[in-house]
Amino acid sequence: MQIDHNELHKFIEALLTAAGSSPTEAKIVTDHLVLANLSGHDSHGVGMIPAYMTNLKAGLLHLNQHVETVQQNGSMLVFDGRAGYGQVVAREAMEHTIKVAQETGLALSALRNAHHIGRVGTYGEQCADAGLVSLHFVNVTGHRPLVAPHRGSDARYGTNPICISLPDTAEEPRIILDFATSKVALGKLRVANNSGKKFAEGLVIDKHGNPTTDPGVMWEEKVGALLPIGEHKGYGLALMCELLSGAIGGGGTIQPGNHRDTRIINSMLTILIDPARLTDTNYIGGEMKAMCDYVRQSPPREGQDNVILPGDPEREQRRLRRTNGIEIDNETWRQITEAAEEYGVRP
Repeated sequence: MQIDHNELHKFIEALLTAAGSSPTEAKIVTDHLVLANLSGHDSHGVGMIPAYMTNLKAGLLHLNQHVETVQQNGSMLVFDGRAGYGQVVAREAMEHTIKVAQETGLALSALRNAHHIGRVGTYGEQCADAGLVSLHFVNVTGHRPLVAPHRGSDARYGTNPICISLPDTAEEPRIILDFATSKVALGKLRVANNSGKKFAEGLVIDKHGNPTTDPGVMWEEKVGALLPIGEHKGYGLALMCELLSGAIGGGGTIQPGNHRDTRIINSMLTILIDPARLTDTNYIGGEMKAMCDYVRQSPPREGQDNVILPGDPEREQRRLRRTNGIEIDNETWRQITEAAEEYGVRP
């Protein structure tokens, strides 16, 4: 079905409010989820609502929390998300880190104990809005691992995303590179599984370590595993996310000595840079424009469309989906409305 994004926003915001969120919290979380759908990232959109409601009822997601500053040493900050909605506490952590970066030119922050922070590109965009360059490294703890290491046959860590963002210049829109270090995000498998679709080979292995096109193996009793991007290179990036955000940042890694249940707890290590402290902004703008034009002008291979830049697909999807609506499969919609009916909310 195709759902108008404004109507979807009203429904999800009403659901979150009925579940106990303040109006401000409900709006921030809904803004984030619907924007993920509009951007083409349904894996991190409103389809997460059933998991959130499950964790809320289990006491694993805490409502109406605000980020706590654990310590600040100069331009280095540590935050605790208090198991609150990640969309709220991560945004607040970025607000604090942005302020320090604007004052000093460089800031580093570690966010711990945040319930699922959602699409990490949102925080790259938040930093780009402030005119800053940002790097974000994320891991996930609290539940079973999802991704097999290179040469491994079972899951040992999460999808561990990386985001790097550059702000707009006078001639070139912002560049937001945001990707999971697995070949596919678990949420995309959830959407495919709910839609009864198969995946291409080479993305997932089953419980025996064999290739499969069935996304359902990730929900069997003995689950399969996602595979890393770029073989050993993606595996190395994922491990660094695990260690930078989980060990260096102090949020904990997914190793089995740490607690696991159904919660989704993210840690994020962020580095913010004021580019104006390094180079003349006119020079930056000119070089970005020249380089982006240079790569765009590469003749596309046979069967391929024109060369695009990070951030282009999201901009195009937002244009299309604001006009045509957001597509949600029947099973995902059933799960969302079932969760909403428990709080007396109907679409």
